[in-house]
Amino acid sequence: MGYKALYRQYRPKNFSEVAGQKVIVQTLSNTLLRNQVGHAYLFSGPRGTGKTSIAKIFGKAVNCLNMPAADACGVCDVCVGIESEQIADIIEIDAASHNSVDDIRDLVSKAKFSPSVCKYKVYILDEAHMLSASAANALLKTLEEPPSHVIFILATTEIHKILPTIASRCQRFDFRNIEVKDIVGKLNEIVKAEKISIDDDAILAIAENAEGALRDALGLLDQAISFTEDHITADDVHKVAGSVSHVVLGEMIRAINEKDTNKVMNILEELLDEGKEITKNVVDLIMALRDILLIKNTEYKLERYQDISNLIQTPKIYFFLDLLNNLQQDIKYTNQKRAYVELALIKM
Repeated sequence: MGYKALYRQYRPKNFSEVAGQKVIVQTLSNTLLRNQVGHAYLFSGPRGTGKTSIAKIFGKAVNCLNMPAADACGVCDVCVGIESEQIADIIEIDAASHNSVDDIRDLVSKAKFSPSVCKYKVYILDEAHMLSASAANALLKTLEEPPSHVIFILATTEIHKILPTIASRCQRFDFRNIEVKDIVGKLNEIVKAEKISIDDDAILAIAENAEGALRDALGLLDQAISFTEDHITADDVHKVAGSVSHVVLGEMIRAINEKDTNKVMNILEELLDEGKEITKNVVDLIMALRDILLIKNTEYKLERYQDISNLIQTPKIYFFLDLLNNLQQDIKYTNQKRAYVELALIKM
């Protein structure tokens, strides 16, 4: 078989391998340990935060031959069979492409049959918000009173689109964006296992660009590996991600504060020549100013902006952030994005 993407290679196989989501993992582990498994669960949250992975782990754990325990053993016949996909009692359905009432009726009719090997038949409905209204209504009665051998797990990135009648029949778990330190920890494990040569600040850059999604972080690491020949630096990551390095952002903010318009315009020109997306530049600038604001007003420590934070007064940072937030709204509706950004920088 050909190369397998890192996010697929390192998909967690048990709760101990999950990055972040500690509250959810502990709650589900206690559910297993106390043998208080429910009949329907609703996992909601941003992309790449582990909803489907945890659903699969939970589906394997409830069927583990060594239950009750806080996690699947990973070595019994059922665990090995599910992991190798030889046991078909964990059924993952893409609700985006199976969202008609006929698809759900077919699911409901098959759910009545007993599992082939396992104790429970587990249905994982990914992108559950894509179900049509009629399909969701067709699922209602079965979701409320499913056969004793069936567990439903609905996963969604858009909880507001789930019918209240569906949500009320499930135990709801809200997934959060994964913190940077947790992503960095997982990335360090992977680069060590894969013997990847990479700088620590490059790992941090990947984690920050992932915006809380571990899957995005692993995808970006994959791209950085393909982009470089042997060693990955922070500059390589910024080139692949289209983001701006903290050094360049620091230079730009310092030039803005010193009213050096020529230097600011030259930095913007260089960024655009490198192929940086102009809207991403604005976001990166906002996040840099946010870091400086935190350094000035809290115990938050960040060496890269420590010097600049002493040069800019807090009211001026508020002014910059207000201006950039308005700029973000303006450039959504224009083809002249560069002109708007240049005007904003001059105003700053």
